[in-house]
Amino acid sequence: QVELAESGGGWVQPGGSLRLACITSARDFIIDDMAWYRQAPGKQRELVASIAKGGATKYDLSVKDRFFIFRDNTKTTVYLQMGTLKPEDTAVYYCNIRARRFLHVEANDYWGQGTQVTVSS
Repeated sequence: QVELAESGGGWVQPGGSLRLACITSARDFIIDDMAWYRQAPGKQRELVASIAKGGATKYDLSVKDRFFIFRDNTKTTVYLQMGTLKPEDTAVYYCNIRARRFLHVEANDYWGQGTQVTVSS
């Protein structure tokens, strides 16, 4: 009953900006942490940024001060505002949420299908 819909990917020139959005449909679930990961060809999936339910954020050093993650808890949507994009940012970006069933303690991770971001001149 948890569905993630990602959008905002595409092509952009170096130095450009892009905003990713992940709209969640989690009937009877409570969303805790939300995050964005990315995976470039030949590399492992890595954490880009995360945001806790209370708003605390964490960023990978490579994107700190360039990317910003924020969430709309009422709409259960998480965004990733990407600025000053570099070719090395090229990857498939995945939305991830940690959610638990209403009135349950155990939480599980859920993933989107990914959206391609390509940065090139």
